Amino acid sequence: MFITFEGPEGSGKTSVAKKIAELLKKNGYQVVLTREPGGTPIAEQIRDIILDKKNTALDARAEALLYAASRRQHLIEKVWPALKENKIVICDRFLDSSLAYQGVGRELGVNEVLNINLFATENTYPNLTLLFDLTPEQGLARIEKNKKREVNRLDLENITFHTKVRNAFLELSKKYFARYVIIDASKTFDEVVLATYEVILNRLKTENERN
Repeated sequence: MFITFEGPEGSGKTSVAKKIAELLKKNGYQVVLTREPGGTPIAEQIRDIILDKKNTALDARAEALLYAASRRQHLIEKVWPALKENKIVICDRFLDSSLAYQGVGRELGVNEVLNINLFATENTYPNLTLLFDLTPEQGLARIEKNKKREVNRLDLENITFHTKVRNAFLELSKKYFARYVIIDASKTFDEVVLATYEVILNRLKTENERN
C-alpha cells in the first residue's frame, strides 16, 4: 500500500509519519518510510536546490519541474521497488503537494501541474492520503517554536501563500475523496498519532478483505 502524508507547513506530519512507521513495524508490517522531495541520493540533491533559502530567483515553473523530476527518480529507485515487494510505503508529501503549492500557491494551475506530474509518475496515485490539517497561523507558530526543525524556502512565504495552500489541500480532499482522510492536526501529538494509526489499520484491513 502506498500511503502519503500531506499538509501545510508545521502540521507535524513528518513526526507523525516516523511514529506510525515505528508502530507498524512493531506489529509485523514491512514498512518503507520516505519523503519528497528527496528519498534517494539524486532526488535529495534536487531537494537541496528547491529548498535552499538562497535560491529566491528560482522560477515557479522551474520549481514545479524540479519537483516532478525528483518525484520520478524517487519512484523508480525506491517507491515502486518497495511496492513490488508488497511493503507499505509511507511518503511524507507526494503529488498533492505539487498541486497545492505550485498549482495554487504559485498560481500555475492545478491541471497544468497535474499533467507534468502524471507524465513523470506514469499516472501513479497513492492508495491512501492523510491530510494533516490546521490553520497557517498555527503551523507557522509551531515552526517558530521548534528551533530544531529545518526552515526552508517555502517557510519564508507570506501568510496569504500558506492560506492558499491550505485551502488547496481541502479542495483536493473533496476531489479525491476516495483516497483522502482529513486528520485534525491541531490536536496533541499522541491524539494525532492514534487517529492516524486507526485510519491506516482500518484501510489495511479493508484491502486484505478485498484480496
